[in-house]
Amino acid sequence: MSRHEAKFQVGEIIQHRLFDYLGVVFDVDPTFQGTEEWYRQVARSRPPRDEPWYHVLVNEAAHTTYVAERNLAPAEVPRRIVHPFADGLFGEFDGERYKLRQQAH
Repeated sequence: MSRHEAKFQVGEIIQHRLFDYLGVVFDVDPTFQGTEEWYRQVARSRPPRDEPWYHVLVNEAAHTTYVAERNLAPAEVPRRIVHPFADGLFGEFDGERYKLRQQAH
């Protein structure tokens, strides 16, 4: 079990170190939760599985990504993310990060 604390939190604007896109974190896994097949096919840089992985809405796209912590950096200039799911998941953007919408119980 990893004792590595997640560097990024839900609502934080990030930049991918390798592919240079902006996004917003919408979920955090303490360790890799994908399949072995996905890891072999997609995670070509072989990032550690025992550190946090992040679910990210990609700016100006309609897809999400699953990214290892080592491939992310804080956005130099945080800004609103344009994504079809952003308004459904998040409410206020304070110029630095998004706040999750409260879910009805």
